Amino acid sequence: MQEKHLFEYAVIRVVPRVEREEFVNAGVILYCSSQRFLKVLYRVDEKKIKALGGETDIAEIGCYLKALESICIGGKSGGTIGALPVASRFRWLTATRSSVVQASKVHPGFCVDPDKTLTRLFEDLVL
Repeated sequence: MQEKHLFEYAVIRVVPRVEREEFVNAGVILYCSSQRFLKVLYRVDEKKIKALGGETDIAEIGCYLKALESICIGGKSGGTIGALPVASRFRWLTATRSSVVQASKVHPGFCVDPDKTLTRLFEDLVL
């Protein structure tokens, strides 16, 4: 039997008009401590985002999401936060914020393969 690993994930949301609290699921970030795994998958659905906030700068949203990806990868491309340990980067990325790009509450689970689990969650929750 394959070993199951505890993982945590959050849904990345785009909230074009924060005061209305309406959002579009844009991605999923998954962290698995035992596998030293931290990765985000995202997709910018311009049509859905524009439906909630017509003045939203889609290019800017793309930059924010790319920054999340850089922080997950770590190293110099992730800036100061990218230099932190994996667990600290995940906690920073999923901290509560009142901005256009937000994370849901963190949810736990068990998986055999974190990468496959991330893909499944992304397909179920975003696509």
